[in-house]
Amino acid sequence: MKRMPIAPLAGALLAASALTATAAEDVDLILNWTPGADHAPIFYALEQGWYEEAGIDLTVESGKGSGLSSQTVGAGASDIGIAELGTAFVAKSKGAELTAVMTIYANAPFVLYWKKSNGIAGPQDFAGRTVGNPPGDAARVMWPAFAEAVGLEKDSVEFVNVSPAAKVPTLAADRVDVISDFYNGHDVKLKEFGDDLGFLRWSEHGINPYGNSFIVNDGFLAENPRLVADFVAVTQRAYAACVEDEAPCIDALMTNASGLDRQAMVDQWGRVKELMADDTTTSVALGAFDAARMQETYDLVDTYFEIETPFDPAQAYTNEHLDESIKMTAPQGG
Repeated sequence: MKRMPIAPLAGALLAASALTATAAEDVDLILNWTPGADHAPIFYALEQGWYEEAGIDLTVESGKGSGLSSQTVGAGASDIGIAELGTAFVAKSKGAELTAVMTIYANAPFVLYWKKSNGIAGPQDFAGRTVGNPPGDAARVMWPAFAEAVGLEKDSVEFVNVSPAAKVPTLAADRVDVISDFYNGHDVKLKEFGDDLGFLRWSEHGINPYGNSFIVNDGFLAENPRLVADFVAVTQRAYAACVEDEAPCIDALMTNASGLDRQAMVDQWGRVKELMADDTTTSVALGAFDAARMQETYDLVDTYFEIETPFDPAQAYTNEHLDESIKMTAPQGG
């Protein structure tokens, strides 16, 4: 029996390694914003080498909002992105070629916050009050739907322009009575206001459009169905792993992103897990969309935003790449 000399064997291994490396396909992923807790599983999977093992050379780019990520993916400048689904639908109606393949926020993240000490116990006390958020904020645009759901006249509050970074200090200084914000930052308000904090999640009042989701350029999907399937499989596996054990995922996030506070990211991830869990993601598959809720999301967007060219929402998403053996675990408490 012949034995291969060590040097030629090493050369053969290096050649095989080189072939594997060249076989990896470049894939660009644009985030909806700068890296945060909801992106931690992506960095965890990168550190574990899961994308590389699947033949994916993944590049992650920071984003500047769902509008930009939807347009970038829809134009084919990025292969895959993360975007709030309503914003992606608006972009699709304007010609963006994109399809949703996995949801992160199965529940809408919209929350209203107030101080109980200002005499507000709930939405029945909102009439005549001021609500602080930026112009064009989704909570402002969709306010008529919320008002109807809780029995308020839609013109019963006054909106005040407040930048995202100024929301908490503006509420603390009593310059507005109510602010709108996202649930993944809930713990910041708890720490600031303690027992004086009052809040209401829109999803608990029947207004529950899908939130941040993975979207893929249609042309890229058509040309690379196997590659997209592999990306979804790895990403779904990563989110499930981080639900099971958050520590290494937060570690990966902190290593790959600057300017983040670790405890804040731990707190955010706890809220993200709540947003990930609904009847579909816990029973069908982690990341799965429900057809009826997709239609409801479309109808809400069509009513309150500008849908230029109508489309069938059933053609705007797919669950086909999801592993149904991986299900979201309903968070305990919250």
